[in-house]
Amino acid sequence: MTRRRKDPLRALTEEERTVLESVARARSEPASHVARAKILLAVADGASYQAAAYAAGRRSNDAVAQLVARFNTDGLAAIAPRRGQGRPPRYTAAQRERILQEARRVPDRERDGTATWSLSSLQCALRSAPDGLPSVSTYTIWVVLHEAGLTWQQSRTWCATGQVKRRRKSGGGQRE
Repeated sequence: MTRRRKDPLRALTEEERTVLESVARARSEPASHVARAKILLAVADGASYQAAAYAAGRRSNDAVAQLVARFNTDGLAAIAPRRGQGRPPRYTAAQRERILQEARRVPDRERDGTATWSLSSLQCALRSAPDGLPSVSTYTIWVVLHEAGLTWQQSRTWCATGQVKRRRKSGGGQRE
């Protein structure tokens, strides 16, 4: 005899059922979304948690119980996974903006010791500034610059990607 379900699945609305069925059949959705939709549909059709997990290619009926409880409270948002439990971002938006502000500034040859910014010269400038970041790494600077759409060019400068610096001559290079 099975245990009584602590938090049984609530009745699905017609809209929720159609969304779950379309996600369960979709080939363009992530596999985790498809599996969760299949589990919820199986439980709604009366299958046990173990059978619903097996139908979706999963093993744990405890995970099905947690998904059902989450669906009861959150609705269709339960299909999408929540934010991971990894490390929280170390630098705030204001600190990331400070890195970008420093990268956009034209370096002073005498004070900064360079004519163009490299990762290490940006790091030195940020660490020595009074309002700077004393423990910022070159990798963090690189990530922030790339997230802002800046890349290192052969001209030894950081430029925004996808923006044209020059215009072609008239005629587009075609000869007549």
